[in-house]
Parts: sequence; structure tokens; C-alpha cells
Amino acid sequence: MTSWRVRESVEDDWQAYRAIRLEMLEDTPIAFLDTLEHARALPDEHWRNRAANASSSSRLFAAVDDDGRWLGTMGGFQAIGAPNPHLVGVYITPGFRGRAHGMADALLDAVIAWSRPRGTRLLLQVHEHNPAAIRFYTRRGFALTGATEPYPLNPAARELEMALPLSRP
Repeated sequence: MTSWRVRESVEDDWQAYRAIRLEMLEDTPIAFLDTLEHARALPDEHWRNRAANASSSSRLFAAVDDDGRWLGTMGGFQAIGAPNPHLVGVYITPGFRGRAHGMADALLDAVIAWSRPRGTRLLLQVHEHNPAAIRFYTRRGFALTGATEPYPLNPAARELEMALPLSRP
């Protein structure tokens, strides 16, 4: 069995981040507000900046194996002036999905810990046709807020907002 650990990304992770981002866009295109074609065209500097975690308003976490391969990722983002952070960029490579692996739970725990001092709720948007993600978020205590918005890449579809109350440690 492959061993892995969760850690924050650093600039030197840019190639691993790029690889998993392209994988996630190919594997689950409805889950991300980007296209594979667009992501493939981005310059190396874009990937370096995203992996660097240089901003206090965002944090990228990765589940990394002993060889440095990223097996999963989740991030937190808080827009300037927003009262609560958002969970973004959630992806687990297919061979490590499911509760038995614990990877999604470990990554979410890292984002929750980062989010606690930043607001009272952790918010997310999930595509209405992504039942596996909705089940995971519900199991972890997220609830639908009733807010929806058109999915930017196909306005006929909806994104559903979910929220998790953030208790202070």
C-alpha cells in the first residue's frame, strides 16, 4: 500500500500541481471552473504562483506519496472582505478515493484547520450532478444552504452552495 501525507504546497511543487490539475480536469470536468484545454495552455509561471501559497487569502494542501506524486488536493480561499472562506479545488486520484483510504478526510481536516480563524462557516459550491461529492460533504457535516447559481461553463446547470459551521478549537 502506498504511504502518503498531507502538507501545504510550496513553489517547487509546481510541476506536481500542474500534473494533478490536468488529471482532475480530464477526470471530472464538471467539478472545476476551468477546461483542460485552457489549463494546458497556461505558462509555467502560473503553476509556480499557484503552488507557492504566497497569499494569506488562500492555501493549497496536497496528499503526497513518498515519491512526491500528488494523489489529492484541496484548497481554501477567502476573497478580500468576504466573511467566510471557501473550499476549492477538491480532487482525489481514482485509486485513492473512498472512506477506507482517508485521504479526502485528511485533506478536508487541513482546510478546516486553516479556515477556523477566518470565519464562522466554510462554504463550497458543488455541481448539482456530482452526487459522490455531495455525499462526502454531507457526511462531513456540510448542509445545503438553498443558494444556487448557474454553472459558469454551462449556465443550464446549477452549482449548489453548502456550508459547514466552523467551531473554534
